Amino acid sequence: MAIYRIFPEKDTFISTEQPTGNAGKDEIIEIGGYPNSTGVGQTNRILMKFANSEIVDIIDNKIGDTNFSSSLHLYLADASQIPSQYSISAYPIYVNSGEWDNGTGKFGDNPINKTGVSWEYTKAYETQAWLTSGYPTNVTSSFATGSEGGGNWYTSSNGESMEFSQIHTLSSTNDVDINVTAAVKQMYDNTLANKGFIVKIQDSLEFNESGSIRLKYFGKDTNTIYPPYLEFGWDDTTYDQGELQLLTTDITIIDIKNNKGTYPDIGKQRFRITAKPKYPTRTFTTSSVYLTNYVLPSASYWGLRDENTEEMVVDFNTDFTKISCDPNGAFFDVYMDGLQPERYYRILIKTDLDGSTVVRDNQNVFKVVRNG
Repeated sequence: MAIYRIFPEKDTFISTEQPTGNAGKDEIIEIGGYPNSTGVGQTNRILMKFANSEIVDIIDNKIGDTNFSSSLHLYLADASQIPSQYSISAYPIYVNSGEWDNGTGKFGDNPINKTGVSWEYTKAYETQAWLTSGYPTNVTSSFATGSEGGGNWYTSSNGESMEFSQIHTLSSTNDVDINVTAAVKQMYDNTLANKGFIVKIQDSLEFNESGSIRLKYFGKDTNTIYPPYLEFGWDDTTYDQGELQLLTTDITIIDIKNNKGTYPDIGKQRFRITAKPKYPTRTFTTSSVYLTNYVLPSASYWGLRDENTEEMVVDFNTDFTKISCDPNGAFFDVYMDGLQPERYYRILIKTDLDGSTVVRDNQNVFKVVRNG
């Protein structure tokens, strides 16, 4: 199984509070609904785009076909007055001509920065307004009277729904993780123009006058390790046990035998797993039983944890982090250019042995360094 991530080529948020202002260089991007100082409801929405060349390269040169899943991820930085349940939706952006300008502004700039996209306009210096009527087929927008604008987006394309949503409850982390596979596939085959995605909170919470629901996420210009990303997951596993024995006991030694410790942020690395019982069965043989390698069960998974924050960067996933096997033993591949450089990562292995779920952490740590 494989995981690969790309990061936005541009992102921002647009706000009714500054309808012609740009926030293209803000470290924080925001959605929500809240009243201003006079009690009038305001709304923020996020815009972001991932380079089409990167999407095509991943599908053509890494995945090799269109059997993949793709999801949009944002990390929550701060939140206020979160309701017990709410939904967030993402849609492919429609621009009636060209691209939307990212701009170089920040929310709250004084004087207002107009170098890029805003609530009312797609381009710099108040040019090319978002459509507020006369929409093409399957394109729409949403705004309150007096706050016209707020972006245009597809509701469907080529017979497929283009609304992608995630429901959050009290137990949620409130991070965004929205599956947008259908849109990405259409962007790849050029049946849908890639202008990026607009992300917004549910309609009933926008233009909010009775509460201040604000969800702030780290943007691509953050100085943290939490930029937004588009994640691709696909099945690249093989399982050929050969003549190797299957590991069955949960009293085991599971380790990585070829971790070099440092890798450039290019290409992929194949990690080989050694697995053996801690107390091998005594047999008559001319070689040490302690040198015999075993294979892990087919339901085994790898994960990566950030060594400093101790957060799972790549969590165990039964669809996309399954461990492979060939006659030399178990292995998995990690795409180093899909990870943040200048960070340390710890490898974890999860498997089911003798009726128990086992997670092995042998302090296998590696660093990804910036190439060049």
